This record gives sequence, structure tokens and C-alpha cells, in this order.
Amino acid sequence: MKITRQEIDAQNGVLKVEVAAEDYQGKVKSALDKYRKTAKIPGFRPGHVPAALIQKQYGKSVLLDELNKITNDAIYQYITEEKLDILGNPLPIENGVEGSFDTPADFTFSYEIGYSPVFELPISNKTKITYNTVKIDKQLIEKQTEDLRRRYGKLISSETVSQKDMVMGKFEELEAGQVKEGGISHSTTISMEFLDNKAAQKLLLGKKVNDTFALEVAKVSKSPEDAAAMLGISAEAYANLEASFQFTITDVKRMEMAELNEELFAKLFGDEVKSEAEMTKRIEADLSRMFEEDADRLFTKNVFDKLLAETQMTFPEAFLRRWIKASSDKPISDEDLNNEFAAYLNSLKWQLIQTKIFKDNNIQLTNEEVINFTKSLIVGNYAQYGMPAPDDAELNETAMRLLQNKEQANGIYDRLAEAKLTNYFKQTVSLSKKELPYDDFVALAKA
Repeated sequence: MKITRQEIDAQNGVLKVEVAAEDYQGKVKSALDKYRKTAKIPGFRPGHVPAALIQKQYGKSVLLDELNKITNDAIYQYITEEKLDILGNPLPIENGVEGSFDTPADFTFSYEIGYSPVFELPISNKTKITYNTVKIDKQLIEKQTEDLRRRYGKLISSETVSQKDMVMGKFEELEAGQVKEGGISHSTTISMEFLDNKAAQKLLLGKKVNDTFALEVAKVSKSPEDAAAMLGISAEAYANLEASFQFTITDVKRMEMAELNEELFAKLFGDEVKSEAEMTKRIEADLSRMFEEDADRLFTKNVFDKLLAETQMTFPEAFLRRWIKASSDKPISDEDLNNEFAAYLNSLKWQLIQTKIFKDNNIQLTNEEVINFTKSLIVGNYAQYGMPAPDDAELNETAMRLLQNKEQANGIYDRLAEAKLTNYFKQTVSLSKKELPYDDFVALAKA
């Protein structure tokens, strides 16, 4: 067997595989002998079917199978030995077979290949990339302190509605200004803190328990579905509803925030915090850590955008279009391929960039790292709910169970790979740190 390569241009090539009769005849004969032993043909006992009949029925298909196997094996061995960096897989060229299946002798098969582009990354230690962080100011610390105090506070009843109260009451359907007999009547809760309608806020503020007044459901609900739930009816019924309602306040609940004392410090931080000043420092440090992951993600996205925009690559586009169609599980129309091709090239470009970074810098994902990273994610989940992490044996067992799930394992590998990329970028480029107010940072992260 002989393989030759012809370079068409920098992106495309052709492989020709010359298969001599002696390369396949023995394999074909062996395969046909197996068929002869197991074939069930009327009129013949198993193992006694004439070889000529087996050849007539199965000869061409067996020949084709064996030729496919030996040419595929030879091609991939050749690609490995020659260290060819190709995209996708070699594609058989239409009408690229020389030889006869009716009178088989020597064959030549031609395949087209698309080369992976050669490129350089446009980043170095002279490259400046903005690293946005959250400015941990007094206002943000006070907000976090208030949230913690509310989380560990308790609900108390109040006579008058204020800005962050929960107002409990009953909607009743009206008819000619009076409560309609047999009409809609349903108890619900209105959270003043999340009420967006200014007119409704103004109407409710200062109201007292047992006050009754006209109230439009739409003004105190987030959506038609929410309004329907507040009235205890279906969304379909609400869509056709033209009634007016009165609302009677039955109770007002107010969150009484926990006091800043040693009892609260112990609940939140154990023995590590003993005073309000120490709590402020701890909150500041916790906020910095909390935003670090988001800051890293934004930074990595900045580098990602730069790499995609400025890395120069040329692809064998015609080959890739044919390969996508040939390798797809479902038929793809030219129109659909045209619509999705730019996004496909962008995704392929990033894969090649990431692969180059990992290869050139010997960045690897070891099994031990994957397990430890998975364990750290599990510990983080426990901490999120204020629960102590299990012992190491249980952590190992849980980590291994998660990694057996293909979808979850892929997600974990992606996160670990991104973390390694982030570390590489931090060590490679020059960081231009920029502190942003919390709201600006959040808006940037959502963009």
C-alpha cells in the first residue's frame, strides 16, 4: 500500500491511497469464509454453502468493507506519522476511485483534506487588558450588612404600611360600588419592597390594618399571570376580566433586622468576628472574594474578544462546508449552512486558539486536578447554604459520581479549562485595573 500527498494550496490537499490486490485479498477471503460458515441459505446446510454462491451474494459488499477499513487505517496512520494538522476528517473525492469492483485488482482512492491554519496570538506582556473590579465602598458594605441583618431578623406585625413591608389582605370584586355577591374574593400578599408602580406605592404607604380602598390588581402585580394568581383565578379568566376590586388590609408584616451584637457575629462568622469593626473588615474581604470570580470572567471575556478579533486565520471554507454536510446526523440545506457558517467558523477559531495556548504552554487537565476542582465546587455549594462540608471520603465519592455524568463532567472540564486560561492570561498580558461602582460592574457583566 502506498500513500502520496498533493498540496493544492496552503489550506487544501489531496491524499491518494494505492491499494494492491495482495493488500486486501487475504482479508476478503477470511471474511467470506466466516460468511460461509454462518450463512443460512435455503437448500444448503450451514457451513456447506458453495463458495461461489457466497462470493456472488456477499463478495462486493465484503470487498468494499475491507477496502474501507484498510484505507481508513492507513490514512490515519499516515496523518499521525506525518504529523499533519488537519480539520475534520479526510473526505472521499467524488469519482475519485480508480479500479473495478466487478474485476477487482489494484485500486486508488483519493481524499481531500483541509489543513488547520498556522497563526500567532496577538497578545504578550506588552498587551494591556482592562481588569474591572467592584469598588468595595461604604455604601456597598452597608447594603451587605443590612442584607445579613434582614436574613437573620424576624417578622413582626405593624399597624401602618411602610416602604419594605409585606401587606397582607383580600381582593374583593365590586359591582355598582358594592362587594359582588358570589364574585371573586381572594387573599394575597403585596411586597412593598418589590412594588414598581409609583402610584400604587403612594396609595399603599401609610395605610393601616382594616383599611379598605379601591385597588387595581395590574398595578401591584408583575404580569398578567401574577395578577391572576393574586385573584385566585386562571390566566385565561383574567384575560377576559373587566371587573374592579377593593382591597382590605388584614395584616402588615415588617422585618425587624437582627441587632449588631455578639450573637449575630457568632451566627455569621463563628469566633472570627467579635465587633462591628471586625465585621466590616470581614464583609469587605468576603465581597472582594465574591466579586473576584466575576471580575476574572469579565477579564477573560475581554481577552477572548481581542483574540477573536485580531488573530489572523485562513480556513479551507469550501472543504469545511462539504465536511459539515457529510458529517451531520441530519441533512443540512445550503441556506441553513450559510446562515450558521460564520458562527461555526468563530467557534472553530476559538477552539484552535485555546488548543494552541494549551499545547504551546503545556497546560494540562490532570485527573487529580479535575477531582479536586469538583470537590471545591461541592464545598462551595454547601457554603452557599450555610452548611458545613462533608468529610473528604464523602467529598471524593460525590465528586466521582458527578464526573460519571457526561453532561456534568463536560461542564466541570469547561470550567476548569476556563480557570486555567484565566491564569494564563493574567500571567501573559499587562492588567490595567479599573474599579467600578457596583451597579456599573453588574451592568457590564450582563452586557
